[in-house]
Amino acid sequence: MTTIREFVDTHFEHFNARELRAAVRALKSHLDQGGRLFLTLAGAMSTAGMGRTLAPAIRAGLVHGISCTGANLEEDAFRLVGANSYESIPDWPTLKPEEELELFERGANRVTDTTIPDEVMLAVDEQLIARWAAAAHSGRSAMPADFMLDALSDPALTVRYVDAESSWLLAARDMNVPIWTPGWEDSSTANAFSAAVMRGEIGSHHCVESGTAQMNRLIRWYLENCDPAPGIGFLQVGGGIAGDFPICVVPLLVKELQMPEVPAWGYFCQISDAERSYGGYSGAPPNEKIAWGKLKPETPRFSIQSDASIVLPLMLAYLLDTEA
Repeated sequence: MTTIREFVDTHFEHFNARELRAAVRALKSHLDQGGRLFLTLAGAMSTAGMGRTLAPAIRAGLVHGISCTGANLEEDAFRLVGANSYESIPDWPTLKPEEELELFERGANRVTDTTIPDEVMLAVDEQLIARWAAAAHSGRSAMPADFMLDALSDPALTVRYVDAESSWLLAARDMNVPIWTPGWEDSSTANAFSAAVMRGEIGSHHCVESGTAQMNRLIRWYLENCDPAPGIGFLQVGGGIAGDFPICVVPLLVKELQMPEVPAWGYFCQISDAERSYGGYSGAPPNEKIAWGKLKPETPRFSIQSDASIVLPLMLAYLLDTEA
């Protein structure tokens, strides 16, 4: 039986395939030398089932910190407790407006080719609202992921688990991998939070840590983990705030906190289908990050122009040496 590593090493010789092979080989070398890895998740990777390869990678000690969108945070939880009620939409690009309306009217929230039922989302929201309200009442604050992980431990949700081994959230909890969620406000659970505050069920907004408070946590984590060499690698899946937020911790330390000796990120790879562009972060080539002090000229850096739902599982399976 051929492993994914053997397949990639043998067949991925040109174009984006070669870039993938070079990137994952460099990442393996980084990890083999004792380096750490920070992973960022944009888009809807959780609904795409990324946990099937990400959870084993986390449990294997390959991932040490995660930054994700609010959508990826909640959608791993939704999938964990409700995947058996999801509906596949094979002809999603050709749906007519009337068909989209029909999905809305029966509470089937479409994410590309998959629907998440309202009932699943509300079940998670109910547990979260109780925890947010208690935290606001006691004056406690925590990051969005802390509340989500606590909610997922409630028996009302654990009894509903579907394929818990494929939940990257549970894997991160078990391995003590911290999770940052910049821009959490752009998510369904954040909408539930805002509505609960408006209804008076939650006493204040301050129980969920702001992005700047999360950044201070990231500063402390980075300083605790950036030494020794080769430091912390950065694997960016997609673009946007999930990646831009954490990578900025280095120039913040160097410029704003006047710590010029802080190491830059020790490896960089972005997986994105965005075209290289003028003024767009998702399409900015890795070299631009050198101008901001995020990377050094000698930093191994790669840009794989492809579908992350294909590339990331291949890279993680390569590192795990999984059989094809």
